Amino acid sequence: MSPTTERAIFASGCFWGSEYHFKKAAGVISTRVGYTGGDIDNPTYARVCAGGTGHAEAVEVIFDPGEISFDQLARLFFETHDPTQVDRQGPDIGEQYRSEIFYLSDAQRRTSEKLIALLKAKGNAVATRVTVAKRFWPAEEIHQEYYDQRGGSPYCHFYTERF
Repeated sequence: MSPTTERAIFASGCFWGSEYHFKKAAGVISTRVGYTGGDIDNPTYARVCAGGTGHAEAVEVIFDPGEISFDQLARLFFETHDPTQVDRQGPDIGEQYRSEIFYLSDAQRRTSEKLIALLKAKGNAVATRVTVAKRFWPAEEIHQEYYDQRGGSPYCHFYTERF
């Protein structure tokens, strides 16, 4: 990471669909899917999907804050999944599919809480958690840039204007 980049970590269900949308945003330099928020080291897809690890499928986003702000990324996060669902996203069910922002600074925490308050004021029962980031474990290579490698588009991540 150069001095002109920042990092953010979002969990919004299946990490393939989350990454699909973040990769397209101007100012995003790179994305990487993986696992975070849990209590075991070196988690694997099979182990996380089996449950009980505490990890969420997440996307690490490296971005240029001169081109896109954390606020804009967080808005994209909220508008490309259903933040009212608990431990699921569409047909994907389990703690690994929860909606959560893993903040890396107090500014990211404040921005996340502000956006949740805005959504709640509009009548949305937001279930998104805001948690201090733990170690991010990259997923296996087969899961990186999944839709770019295989074609297609997300089955449970759709853009819905919320702000």
